[in-house]
This record gives sequence, C-alpha cells and structure tokens, in this order.
Amino acid sequence: MQTKPLEPGVEITSALTVDELEEVKARGFHAVVCNRIEGESEDFPDEARYREKAEQLGLAWVHIPVKPGEYSEADIRAFAEALQQLPRPLLAFCRSGKRATHLWAYAKRQHEQCELAELFTAAHAAGVDLEDQRQGLERSAE
Repeated sequence: MQTKPLEPGVEITSALTVDELEEVKARGFHAVVCNRIEGESEDFPDEARYREKAEQLGLAWVHIPVKPGEYSEADIRAFAEALQQLPRPLLAFCRSGKRATHLWAYAKRQHEQCELAELFTAAHAAGVDLEDQRQGLERSAE
C-alpha cells in the first residue's frame, strides 16, 4: 500500500483490500473514507465487509460512493464533513486515488476557499492532475 499526502493528516491511496485495512491501522491512520461504488469491479464487491473490518480495527469508516467525474453537491458536502469530523490522520481511497483527490479539492475549495493553485500543487504532488476539474473547481468558489 502506497499512500500520498494531500495535506497534513489527509492522504490518498488506490484500491485497498479488506486485509490491507490492518496495514492502514498499523501505519497510524484513524479513519478511512471510501469513494468506491459497490460492485464497480471484482476487487470491490461489498462495502459492508470493509466497514466491518474497519470497525473491528477501531477505524472510523465513511463510505461516499461516486462515479468518476460525477460529484454532486451532496457528495462534496459529505466529503467536507468527513474532513472536518473524522479523526486524523485519515486515508481516502478509490480505485486509483483520483476520485478521492477530486472530492478533497472540491470540499476544500467550497468550504475553505482555498487557492486553486494550492490544490493543484498538492494534487500534482500526490500524482493526480486536476486539470479536467478546473472549470468545476473555479465555479465552486463563486
């Protein structure tokens, strides 16, 4: 499991297995945000198994399933609430880390009025290009 920071106390990773949640806990994370949709691929058939394992390990678990590039106001609000309320450090994941990064950027932009350049820099350092989300991110601060 390779994680990449977006900001202090918030990191992303690509697809996790249920068993990798033990490594998440061992590496000191306190919370996990999952942006995968149940059944989107064979390696993520059932969110409940992840939730149960996270609870057994004492990890806070939040599931905000989104399709790539389809982020509703409710999804963004839920991610922003997770950022505000979950114990840190927290780990967000989807299949590649891209959806998690997009939601993080929208949440930061709407609720904290972050500078767009800061979000692009942090996302780029984590290996995610936000360019395809530029117009949405620009509008979200209006």
